[in-house]
Amino acid sequence: MESTTTEATGTVEFRITGYAHPDAQALSAEVQQEYVRRYGGPDDTVMRAEDFEAPSGLFLIAYLDGRPVACGGWRAKQGGLDGLRDGDAELKRMFVIPDARGRGLARAVLHRLEEAAVEAGRTRLILETGTEQPEAVALYGSEGYVAIRKYGMYKDHPQSICLGKEVAAAA
Repeated sequence: MESTTTEATGTVEFRITGYAHPDAQALSAEVQQEYVRRYGGPDDTVMRAEDFEAPSGLFLIAYLDGRPVACGGWRAKQGGLDGLRDGDAELKRMFVIPDARGRGLARAVLHRLEEAAVEAGRTRLILETGTEQPEAVALYGSEGYVAIRKYGMYKDHPQSICLGKEVAAAA
């Protein structure tokens, strides 16, 4: 899963760090500020580092020339409430810092998260985003994510958008 690619703008390295890693916490603080700017407050969803540990989760960071610039993770969800199913993996904290946007990093992080979730036996990826994140909605739509039943603490919020994508579990 860890890999390095070189592009015209520098070398990008993807590292599985876990959510407790200092770089993950710094990027998470930045994404929370993004939510404050766009929605007027942070995301109050409970985020526990252990939820992003194998085999039931993963958190990774993209480094551009050694600097942490993008992140994302997935965590297993249990079926039952809000239409969630066993086999679901929830994408969380997808983020690219402003000066690294426009380079395809979010899509690259998303692909790596999808691959890892499938390898772990997950069959559907789900996420919650919002109306004030049109670039995220566009990215997920272009990758085959479609509207699903709203779930989680923001399911009744008018700005909440929940999306999902069926994936094939690894044989």
